[in-house]
Amino acid sequence: MTDWKAYALAKPGARPDEPWEADLVAKVGGKIFVFLGGSGSGEVTSLGVKCGDREAADEWLLRYPEDAVKMAYIGQHGWNTLVVGSRIPEDELRDAIDTSYELIVAKLPKRVRESLD
Repeated sequence: MTDWKAYALAKPGARPDEPWEADLVAKVGGKIFVFLGGSGSGEVTSLGVKCGDREAADEWLLRYPEDAVKMAYIGQHGWNTLVVGSRIPEDELRDAIDTSYELIVAKLPKRVRESLD
C-alpha cells in the first residue's frame, strides 16, 4: 500500500503545507499540486489532483464514476478528487500525482523550474 504523503513529498522541490486546519497539501514552487484528503486523521483517503483541462479530468469521471469527483471551486480548471482504496488502481493514482506535479511545474517561472533539477 502506497504512503501517498511520502510519495507526493518525494517529488523534487515538494513541500508540505497546511493552508486550512487539518488539510494537508503538497506544494512545489509555492503552488499546490496535490490535496491529501483525510490527512488530518493520519490516513490519506483521497487525492485532489490537476488532471489537465476539464476534458481530460472528465475522463476520470467517466472511467470511475463512483470514485472520481470534480473538485469544488477549482474543478472547472481540471481538478478532481480521486478516492484512495477504491476501484482506481494504485498505479493510476501514482500517475495522477505525477501528472498533477508535472502540470503545475510546467507553469512555474523558468528560474523556479530550473532550481528543482
